Amino acid sequence: MRLFAETTNDGPEVTPRRVRLTERDAIELWIARWLRIQRKELINRYNCDPRRIYEIWQGKKFPASRERAMAEFRARHPEFGERIDFGNHRVIPRTAGRDDQLQLFEE
Repeated sequence: MRLFAETTNDGPEVTPRRVRLTERDAIELWIARWLRIQRKELINRYNCDPRRIYEIWQGKKFPASRERAMAEFRARHPEFGERIDFGNHRVIPRTAGRDDQLQLFEE
């Protein structure tokens, strides 16, 4: 009696090829953002580099997709009304050595 299943070595594991995001994907990514779908799930769903998603959210790629996504989102989810923040993605810079917070400790 065997306790472990046999494993076969059929060669290297094949990973799915990364695909280019289309404007339709960009619209769906905006809608997913407003529905608060996790970034990790979006990366797995679209099999893309996370930077491509941020290019869309920053308006560098498919800049008109945000407006189209807003119209489609309102048509699909009228129950959310104006509770959704349709604001642009904000980049928070990572800079070291800033002294902006030192003023909080002054008496």
